Amino acid sequence: MKSKAGSSFLRTVAILSVTAALLSACGREDEAKAPAPRPVRTVTVERAPATESVVLTGQVQAQNEAAMAFRIGGRMIERPVNVGDSVKAGQILAKLDPVNELNTLRSANAALSAAEGQLVQAENAFERQDRLLASGFTTRANWDQAQQALRTARSQVDDAEAQLEIAQDRVSFTELKADVDGTVTARGAEPGEVVQAGQMIVQLARRDGRDAVFDVPPQVLRTAPPDAEITVRLTSDPNVTAIGRVREVAPQADAQTRNFAVRVGINAPPAAMLLGSTVTGTLKISGAPVMALPATALTTNEQKPAVWVVDPAASTVSLRNVEIVRHDPGTVIVADGIAPGDVVVTAGVQALHPGQTVRLVGATP
Repeated sequence: MKSKAGSSFLRTVAILSVTAALLSACGREDEAKAPAPRPVRTVTVERAPATESVVLTGQVQAQNEAAMAFRIGGRMIERPVNVGDSVKAGQILAKLDPVNELNTLRSANAALSAAEGQLVQAENAFERQDRLLASGFTTRANWDQAQQALRTARSQVDDAEAQLEIAQDRVSFTELKADVDGTVTARGAEPGEVVQAGQMIVQLARRDGRDAVFDVPPQVLRTAPPDAEITVRLTSDPNVTAIGRVREVAPQADAQTRNFAVRVGINAPPAAMLLGSTVTGTLKISGAPVMALPATALTTNEQKPAVWVVDPAASTVSLRNVEIVRHDPGTVIVADGIAPGDVVVTAGVQALHPGQTVRLVGATP
């Protein structure tokens, strides 16, 4: 009896040992098969004002330009300056044929001489009448007549002097001179042409400032800040830059483009920014707060944009569809689907699946 009982006990112990060994081996295999958390890079969603850069193309112009014109009409015989020439104040820009004005000047001189002669005679006659009246040898009527003749002679001299000044001015008007230092930017007539008073002969840009002139769409004007700082770059050499601010906005839009001409005053313009140079102006506009994510965070779910969102408590990920406002270089602007404070995966999105455990590497706040 004892031998049978002992044998049964030994068999039971052996079975339990084998079972324990098998369970231990299965546990070790399950532990070996359990995947390690996948390392991912993340970013914490924040809502911040969107900054958009607007780039426009324009041209360098003078802040002050004057259309130089003759004050009288005539035939232009000389224009010694051309477009691009630098001129000094008082320099002659053009000349008219002065023959008629010189003749008028000679006539005015002759008229003044004649009037002065009449004045001398009238003065002598009045002096005689004045002495005779005091002695009682002439009548009061003769004295009054001599006095009136003297007044008339003096008026004629005044008129002749005024006519002489007018004639002298007209002779001087046959020469068109620069009133300030500047640069000729345009010409409106050629030698030999008969020009009218006020007709533009040359356009003179004064040297007291430079503007960058741009055609700006109305929507940009509405969203631009009131005192925006604009970076102006020379198109032919982007390394040549300057800073400017809006100085003047045209009150009326262009009839064809419907854009507004905006003059940006350039602070300390570089020497390379010559008149007529093509420049680009960059303006940064801040819009409503948006949620921006790196473009690497974007994936698809059911053919719709989506991102992987991390559950911080469980360290697992879930796929969430989002609504995209726009794509900027390297960035996507999200309107809906995520909220500030969400942790979004930005690297390794193609190797994830829902519920997968992840390990955050280099998380960006």
